[in-house]
Amino acid sequence: MRISTISVIAFILGSIFLLSMVTSNPKDKFTFHTEAEVQYFAANNLLTIDSSVIFPTSANCSGCHGHDTQMNGGIDEEGNDVNVHDAWRTSMMANSAKDPFWRAKVSHEILANPNHSLDLQTKCTSCHAPQGHYTALLRGAEHYTIEEMLLDSTALDGVSCGTCHMISEENLGKQFSGEITFDTNRVIYGPYEDIFSAPMDQFVGFKPLYSEHINDAGICASCHTLITKSVDLEGNYTGEKFVEQATYHEWLNSAYNDDGDDPKTCQSCHMKRIDDEVVISNNYLFLDGQSPYGLHDLVGGNATMLKLMRDNKEALNINAEDSLYQKTIDKTLEMLISESIVSTLQYDTVGIDTSIFSLSITNNTGHKFPSGYPSRRAFVQFVMVAENGDTLFTSGMINADFEVDGQLENEEEPHFNIIKNEHETQIYELVLGDVNGDFTTLLERSYQALKDNRIPPKGFTTTHASYDTTKIYGEALGDEDFNIDNGIQGTGRDIVHYHVPMNGYVGYVNVYSRIYYQSLPPKWMAPMFSVSSPEIDAFKTMYYEADLNPILMSKDSILDIFIEPTSSIFNEVTDAKIVLFPNPTTLGKIQILTKEIITSVSIYRLDGKVISTQNPKNASITLPQEKGLYIITVTTPKGIKTFQILNH
Repeated sequence: MRISTISVIAFILGSIFLLSMVTSNPKDKFTFHTEAEVQYFAANNLLTIDSSVIFPTSANCSGCHGHDTQMNGGIDEEGNDVNVHDAWRTSMMANSAKDPFWRAKVSHEILANPNHSLDLQTKCTSCHAPQGHYTALLRGAEHYTIEEMLLDSTALDGVSCGTCHMISEENLGKQFSGEITFDTNRVIYGPYEDIFSAPMDQFVGFKPLYSEHINDAGICASCHTLITKSVDLEGNYTGEKFVEQATYHEWLNSAYNDDGDDPKTCQSCHMKRIDDEVVISNNYLFLDGQSPYGLHDLVGGNATMLKLMRDNKEALNINAEDSLYQKTIDKTLEMLISESIVSTLQYDTVGIDTSIFSLSITNNTGHKFPSGYPSRRAFVQFVMVAENGDTLFTSGMINADFEVDGQLENEEEPHFNIIKNEHETQIYELVLGDVNGDFTTLLERSYQALKDNRIPPKGFTTTHASYDTTKIYGEALGDEDFNIDNGIQGTGRDIVHYHVPMNGYVGYVNVYSRIYYQSLPPKWMAPMFSVSSPEIDAFKTMYYEADLNPILMSKDSILDIFIEPTSSIFNEVTDAKIVLFPNPTTLGKIQILTKEIITSVSIYRLDGKVISTQNPKNASITLPQEKGLYIITVTTPKGIKTFQILNH
């Protein structure tokens, strides 16, 4: 039955009831139709979902929870239409089974391991087409394929109404990788205690029930932690498992989960609550509004994919107006730009022909940033421009094909604490490696993480029980500024230091930082586009016609900085005869040979930060144990003399 037909029937039912209101008590909610009317509708099966059908589709729900032509249901206090169905149907959740990238990626995995085709499709449909998948396996099928999904209207509804509202409290937050326990007793769980259940119960065949667990983050756990079985390059199972994504466990390992009796859950951000009292069903004018009301737009960060799907609606068989898509895209961009991260650029000092800056990036999400499917990444762009407009230094520039300069084709760009040259770029990402330690985008071949420097959420620690699925990999693990402040973990922040060589430049400069987000970067697409299948070819065409510009998330700048020839602390202002030896040193002990009176000796790092100031009484000093080049200033009554000492 088409949505429009259902809406008309629902309206007729509501009209019949309104006429009966003349002689009945509007608060007598469970006698709004006569017994004869109930028998008539049941006999003609106008709305009731057949008892053999486990899940309702969005079409079954839209009559009461879609657009209300009377502008009574699904309207906020300012008159905005916030109905459930229209908000949901342009989300990535609603179109998870129609997602062309997902279909292409499943095809890519099958081409690599054709003997695993049935298992791959069954696993992938468990989250992208959960209602069709669950129904098939419940009825005895061993597998559920893409071909079967394409013929199944329930499956093509993606993550639909029943997918979330029929999840059982049993095993909540304990099942992952597409394993879901549904309550098949024809119930629909919701967040409100005072509910008008008769229409749904009698005419749709599902009973709405109140349950606190519908607002629990565990509702999202089954599909937002995915652990795969690793295979080698010949397709043989290694016996090892790999954490492909663990957004739910990242949330567990965060301050948001630990927020007392009122944790900030997935729904808090991705289904924002408004305090307005909203009537949640159409056609019944006597209904009171419910508050708080959860917006069902289910926004995330994948604006690029939303635009691509909007521009290919007909090919993907998506029935949604462009105006609705634009609302979802706008809300997605708002979440990315306004709510995900905060960055602050700071000018620190000037070293020897070097300007020192630090960029602080704080993650305000309840999981790693970026999170989810491992193609997603964020990168930092840093630019210094001279007062005449000449570019003095760049890092993180975008090439014509939307790839990041410095991103190597078959290797991962390492995590940096200090960036010193233009070929180094800070890229926050999870990089997958196969059994040989080579970069791969095939989930089945993922055996090890070559890098994971995605910025953790606030409160994240390496001692949390969930750390085994949320580990940090690579250089970030030893970075003293990565989620750490004075040795204490959980800042949810990374600080990147830029040591910009000035090459003798003196004058004013402007410095800019930009943080960009990509969900479909070229490096991830290249291996898939090197092979061919109908699904890959179809997505490839859509991809190259799409808007692939990275999304600017955060920016900062420092203008009109005057760069001096060198820092004043390093200027020699003495003709005193002073000798330091040995240089280089292997023991860290430096002798000072001079006839002058030494008032102090200071040891600096190359970035100009003081390590220690000493007043040697025996004409010797001790360098830090860490190997490297140090700057030492010796102060006498005649002035300051500067040395560079290599400790190796």
